Amino acid sequence: MRLFITGATGFVGSHLVRQALAAGHEVLALRRPGSTPRIPLTTEPKWLEGDLEFFDAGSLCHCDVMIHAAAHSANTPYDSLDACIRWNVLAALQAVTRAHASGIRGFVFVGSCFEYGNSGGDFTAIPADAPLRPMGSYPVSKAMAGLALLEFARERQLCASLARLFHVYGEGEPSGRFWPSLARAAADGQDFAMSDGTQVRDFVPVETAAYLLLREAERLDTLDLPEQTVANLGTGQGQRLVDFAAAEWRRLGAAGALLPGTYPRRIGEVERLVADLTRRQWPCSTTPPSAPPHSARYGHTR
Repeated sequence: MRLFITGATGFVGSHLVRQALAAGHEVLALRRPGSTPRIPLTTEPKWLEGDLEFFDAGSLCHCDVMIHAAAHSANTPYDSLDACIRWNVLAALQAVTRAHASGIRGFVFVGSCFEYGNSGGDFTAIPADAPLRPMGSYPVSKAMAGLALLEFARERQLCASLARLFHVYGEGEPSGRFWPSLARAAADGQDFAMSDGTQVRDFVPVETAAYLLLREAERLDTLDLPEQTVANLGTGQGQRLVDFAAAEWRRLGAAGALLPGTYPRRIGEVERLVADLTRRQWPCSTTPPSAPPHSARYGHTR
């Protein structure tokens, strides 16, 4: 399979490129001039210099599937709403339009569990068709982008999947986020102060997240009929943040102490976000298009 990957030097994107190349796929990877992958790559993809608004679309003519993993301001504090809408919605739609014009017919749009927002607390495990109630400029823009990109695919009868990732962590993660801060304190023999940690998340190792995205691209590449779906990518298991921290603290052999309750929780933080993996959502109809369900094609086989 020949892949075009945006966000290829980012946290998830770097792992995705590494796994795609290891699996024998050809990879054309978009990067901003001067940017480097967050993790070491033993094999280099074919790099395409530019950004979502400006890149040589002629280079895409031999690609089969686009995985759109680029995201603007995915970590707090988020950028302004207009900046998030510009890059996560308008620039993304522009890039996908150009990719389609170059001949690509399969698209994986990488979404976020935070698009569900406050709906997360209404479900033990949140299904892919749950109402979207995001809070904050980044989650709102990602929810807008998902709806817009799926509608683009529906209008043109393309194979597309909106793959909403849950709480991804691991190597290459931005240093200010929870897991890198925890790992750094463990390595330095320091104590680790945190909130009470009662919020529940579906924690996904980044290697698993990249694997699931790659499987989603491979699945789309085998489809004979157009399909637009929403799928949750996670483990389906909820874990309190404090319990996740304690397990990682032990695994890392930390000598210091965990100090839950030191900091207050962020205002408006969602209490629970756990993935329901039992089914996909077909956004434009109540049944899959044209053909009866088949576990290998339509079922969520994670």
